[in-house]
Amino acid sequence: MQIRYECSLTGEEYVNQKAWRNASLAHCPLHPGGGCGYTRHGTYERYFPPGTRIARWYCRRGHCTFSLLPDCLSARLPGTLDEVEAVVGSVEQARSLESACMELRLEVELPGVLRWVRRRVQAIHASLNTLKGLMPERFAGCEPRLDAFAEQLGVDGVLPVLRQIAAPYLPSLPAPLGFIPRHLHGGEQDRSRQHPAGPDPPVLIT
Repeated sequence: MQIRYECSLTGEEYVNQKAWRNASLAHCPLHPGGGCGYTRHGTYERYFPPGTRIARWYCRRGHCTFSLLPDCLSARLPGTLDEVEAVVGSVEQARSLESACMELRLEVELPGVLRWVRRRVQAIHASLNTLKGLMPERFAGCEPRLDAFAEQLGVDGVLPVLRQIAAPYLPSLPAPLGFIPRHLHGGEQDRSRQHPAGPDPPVLIT
């Protein structure tokens, strides 16, 4: 299960400072009173940005791991929220999705680029639309677009700011801004909310 790690660092700063070492989760989210065998469970690697590691914990009673995701990183997608925002923003300013895709990931054929971009655009616009309903006092008059939210907030980088503002609602927002995984099809069991438990005790990687 992913949990927000309140962190103002960029992706590069997070890696350079090895900020996962400072991440802390005081008690088990499932058993705040303790007694569940809750313990730190090492880290796991993310490939982008290179060198990224995420701190995690394990609840023995709940057979569940918890990972602390810093505000700069996208959820369930590689890379940072700023990188996702750059893609979605370019699509919003382009004449069409296809024309925007011609400028992106040219090593991949167009159908693959379209799927890659559409997944990000649809997820972010869905999050923005949801936030309009959850926080009408701030966003009711905004179109569900990054440029409209940027103007309303008076910022250039929207998604990291929204990760902070919408912190109570992250479990209700789709990735990569929030923590809801993408929908599965054909009755497949959703295991994407849970990380592999790994060795017990885990190998400590710093």
